[in-house]
Amino acid sequence: MTTASQHPLAKILANRIAIIDGAMGTTIRTYGKNEADMRGERFKDAKKDLLNNGDLFSLTQPEMICDIHRRFLEAGADIIETNTFGATSISQSEFFVEDPREHGGRKDPEFYQKIIDDPSMSSLAWEINERSAQQCREWADRVATATGRQRFVAGAIGPLTVSLSNSPDADDPGFRVVTFDQVKTAYAEQVRALIAGGSDLLLVETIFDSLNAKAALVAIREVFDEQKKELPVMISAAVGRGGETLISAQTTEAFWNAVKHVKPLSVGLNCSLGPDLMYPFLEELSEKADVAISAYPNAGLPNPLSETGFDLGPADMAQRLGSFADAGLINIAGGCCGNTPEHIAAIARALEHKAPRALSKVEVAA
Repeated sequence: MTTASQHPLAKILANRIAIIDGAMGTTIRTYGKNEADMRGERFKDAKKDLLNNGDLFSLTQPEMICDIHRRFLEAGADIIETNTFGATSISQSEFFVEDPREHGGRKDPEFYQKIIDDPSMSSLAWEINERSAQQCREWADRVATATGRQRFVAGAIGPLTVSLSNSPDADDPGFRVVTFDQVKTAYAEQVRALIAGGSDLLLVETIFDSLNAKAALVAIREVFDEQKKELPVMISAAVGRGGETLISAQTTEAFWNAVKHVKPLSVGLNCSLGPDLMYPFLEELSEKADVAISAYPNAGLPNPLSETGFDLGPADMAQRLGSFADAGLINIAGGCCGNTPEHIAAIARALEHKAPRALSKVEVAA
């Protein structure tokens, strides 16, 4: 895929630490929206609750989503993510399609093939991805013009609500609810829409199932070949206490070995268990990988008593990510769950004059 030397973001990564934005879901909650706000007029008759479908806000509350993008950009983000973490037909079906398990059935490849073939689900997924990318594009360009500093739109591609690696049936370990080709098809649809909306790069993130991520990466490759164009690809995994991807249980090194053939712009870790527990695994990845390294951890561990739902405040995250930079581990830094624009502003200030992880001559060559 596209190498670092082919994109202007690469030269930034060689010279300073780039900042990626924070948690869309956490920030949405600060606006106090309810189920009626989510539904709007368009989805007022939906049969299932929609409030947890944050991607849908790009259609029903675009002013709020654009305001969040603006705030992250003004906080110092160089890269903002589209509001599309669950914007595939497969993930959206959780909110719009009747669950066969409620009537004694089960979700299986036959069920998901109907989802893949459903024009209404495909159309909805396309619209969410394209509109969200357009919203990001508009604000990235506005702030870039106002500040004289280029900003980048990352098309966010999340991990799905189904797993290709594990069976949900303890009595049938070979059973999978969905096939590789179905997952690939859903991801390809998302990728096309993210590109159509104006994304600068694609971010396969919060990977806890490496096989799902493989399907996303194959889909990206196929879309690139089909359109005869390429964008840089960022890859980011979520790991557990032992440094393993949460479902497929690959170690950090094994994960890198599984994706390095893609030649991504960057590889890194996000979400997970906060910066403290992430540190040793990020250190390992930084030693093994020969591309830029990203880190955008959760704001510590979940804490329902805190304002954001997580332990660490802006100053805490700035200190932790500053230690990542002091150790020479990162080229891209930001925050995942629990990180608001205030967190990103603190991180950006803390890292402003810190050197990025050194990249090889091959990676930064013009």
